[in-house]
Amino acid sequence: MTGAVSPSDLSLPVARTVPALRARVRDWRAQGLRVALVPTMGALHEGHLSLVRLARAQADRVVVSLFVNPRQFAPGEDFETYPRTEADDARLLQAERCDLLYAPGAADMYPAGAATTISVAGVSEPLEGAHRPHFFDGVATVVAKLLIQAAPDVAVFGEKDFQQLQVIRRLVRDLDLPVEVIGAPTARAADGLALSSRNAYLSEAERRIAGRLNVILTEAATAVAAGGVVAVAEARAREALLAAGFDRVDYVEVRAAEDLRRFEGSPKAPARILAAAWLGRTRLIDNLAVG
Repeated sequence: MTGAVSPSDLSLPVARTVPALRARVRDWRAQGLRVALVPTMGALHEGHLSLVRLARAQADRVVVSLFVNPRQFAPGEDFETYPRTEADDARLLQAERCDLLYAPGAADMYPAGAATTISVAGVSEPLEGAHRPHFFDGVATVVAKLLIQAAPDVAVFGEKDFQQLQVIRRLVRDLDLPVEVIGAPTARAADGLALSSRNAYLSEAERRIAGRLNVILTEAATAVAAGGVVAVAEARAREALLAAGFDRVDYVEVRAAEDLRRFEGSPKAPARILAAAWLGRTRLIDNLAVG
């Protein structure tokens, strides 16, 4: 079953409106409990569940939000086909002892007449920002709303979307939001492929190729950490991805971990190598620490 959850399906409480969410959180606050939020777009997999476990270790109560955010999809992207499996997601969350599923509709998140968009300059502009210029405004706006709506003590995001994580950290700092943002290590399949809801789009042949992304990034990160020239490592990684069977590469770049600035010469601060590459209609992203 993949439809919406009905009260007879599960014992996991579901809030669908901001007042219902806030009432539950207010109850917990009155008991002196610490609250964690895990924002998701659903189609949950082991990567998401690892975030829930980390949130559980950080707080007394865990809220998982499920909202496929239309504002982070451009025309022609996969908003309409993005997997929606709320009932299955709820069963997984109940098994992980989630305390509340927050599943608002689009009209609840963006009421008629909503006219505010949040934009985070700088860290949002390269990489994903250059290839999907609409994306981070949509992410920043919905995450700000979720953090204001749920008012958690901590919020947990995966490092697989590393640039997104850094955008959210900057957003929280700049707006003085009273929440601790925690980045969780990327969950991976046995061959190293970062877990993602979009992996379901891969054909069997594409899935066999997909695991090479992590391998090639690891080789490039190792080369840079050993003193290799950044531009050379990036170019070799791009060539290796195409040779492995990827159809095209949007980017493979080594950037400063904190603000994603470019390095001149060898990295002189903590660095990440980040990549986005296509297999058929599926766009895969990944990143690794350098050194």
